[in-house]
Amino acid sequence: MSQPILELKQLDVFYGPIQALKKVDLHIDEGETVSLIGANGAGKSTLLMSIFGQPRAAAGQILYRGTDITLKSSHYVASNGIAQSPEGRRVFPDMSVEENLMMGTIPIGDKHVDEDKQRMFELFPRLKERRNQRAMTMSGGEQQMLAIARALMSRPKLLLLDEPSLGLAPIVVKQIFQTLRELARSGMTIFLVEQNANHALRLSNRGYVMVNGEIRLSGTGEELLGNEEVRKAYLGGH
Repeated sequence: MSQPILELKQLDVFYGPIQALKKVDLHIDEGETVSLIGANGAGKSTLLMSIFGQPRAAAGQILYRGTDITLKSSHYVASNGIAQSPEGRRVFPDMSVEENLMMGTIPIGDKHVDEDKQRMFELFPRLKERRNQRAMTMSGGEQQMLAIARALMSRPKLLLLDEPSLGLAPIVVKQIFQTLRELARSGMTIFLVEQNANHALRLSNRGYVMVNGEIRLSGTGEELLGNEEVRKAYLGGH
């Protein structure tokens, strides 16, 4: 059996005296899309950030392709094939779309920049139209597309997405998830943290449910969509 691309083992994370993650176990296999769902404040974003060592794990292990990266620097993690599109978009507001995309190449250098930029413009045609526009002047949906595209410019083996649908209009959410579907079909490994459980689980091979910093449930996307507890808590009872 092949070894997971990412594995968290018994992970504990604290913010000061408050324990944010408790004995978290999860894994992601190469080529999978895995989602982590849960209420606001459950610890989902903390889990993603802890992969980059911010905050640092207090106990347990983070393994990437079999290598222990628990104590590695953020730069090490990024330059070895993990990219994150953070919550709240966080583009460089005064930079143009093209300049933002260039920032995504920092972990790997700009050897493939022209080829990769073209690929981003095919994935997100709106960005091509806005290529010389400053990021701060774009809509929330366009900024989210840019944040994902910037993460992809480092040619990641594993893409971490933190709440890509947050605060966006339903039509834009649909477009974003359509693009994620294309990425998944192309073989990209995706770890998705998302409050929109319905979209996330439909996209995912597997999912985990986090409650108060602990993994409470796991299963295939289909199993979790059909789970009564999940339906009541995260799918509005549908």
